[in-house]
Amino acid sequence: MDQVFNTILLVALPASGKSEVRNFMANIEPERLQKEFHIGANLQLDDFPYVHMMRRIDEELEKLNEERVYYPDNDHPFFDGRDWGTLCNLLNEDYKDMKNRTIVKPESAAQFLMERIDRASLAVGLAPRCSLLRNGAREIICEKLEEEARAMLDAKHAQYPDSFENKTIIIECARGGPDGSAMPLTGAFGYQYSFPQFCPEILENAVILYIWVTPEESRRKNFARANPDDPGSNLFHGVPLPVMLGDYGCDDMEYLMEHTTVEDTITVKAYGRTYHLPIGVFDNREDKTTFLRANKALWDKARVDDVTQAIRTATDTMWRNYKR
Repeated sequence: MDQVFNTILLVALPASGKSEVRNFMANIEPERLQKEFHIGANLQLDDFPYVHMMRRIDEELEKLNEERVYYPDNDHPFFDGRDWGTLCNLLNEDYKDMKNRTIVKPESAAQFLMERIDRASLAVGLAPRCSLLRNGAREIICEKLEEEARAMLDAKHAQYPDSFENKTIIIECARGGPDGSAMPLTGAFGYQYSFPQFCPEILENAVILYIWVTPEESRRKNFARANPDDPGSNLFHGVPLPVMLGDYGCDDMEYLMEHTTVEDTITVKAYGRTYHLPIGVFDNREDKTTFLRANKALWDKARVDDVTQAIRTATDTMWRNYKR
């Protein structure tokens, strides 16, 4: 019988504490992490690097006096919200590649990344925008992005384990909707859209760890952490205010929890099936996690105990409903 979760969807509004919780787990002894939280050695997947690279593609297009294809500028949301599904499909591919330990050795990592983004876009009904760029522009952009794309690909391959025994894949992402939206969210906003975009292999094995903060607290922490000199960093990237209000002004997790068909799960209908994903909630509305950004030697014991109890309460709830 499995003693750890296979896959955790670690979800929340931006700057809610996802990366801080990951850092907390990385600093717990493996035996204790498994025994107390039902979490194995972490294998990490995250869609933020793809968000960053899609913005980088647009930046290079703008320098060439070409039209942007993903965002009107770096301060506003996607042209087309279905690109939230593009990100999900990129994570699907990463998940399958990890499970199969798929190694690829493209001549150009940037070109390969563009091809992946195009495939993921087609899966949600969007045009393959990179392949539609004029050849000269595409070649220049590939040259500009090659170093970053190669580092992403190498990091992906380096994480493949020899065995998945006592391993937990953690998939991190943030979803939401415009400030002031009525529930349920519609269109490509929120978890109601993104969860069904995940592949059956994820939905069959996943639980949800949701970090609960208010949109106001999310915005406060987002601007507090932002380092404009490190826009590609998971810990220190900042989300512009128009995006915080337009994409993350609210989220629909509480609504989905209230309208599930099985208590303490989220009901997801996809691929002609109904999935019930166990969910645990870590209440971080009063900030419990910012201190975890500091060196572990500086962590306050009382705060560590508080975080430990809050996360354990959530993972115990998830475990009770987990199909092992």
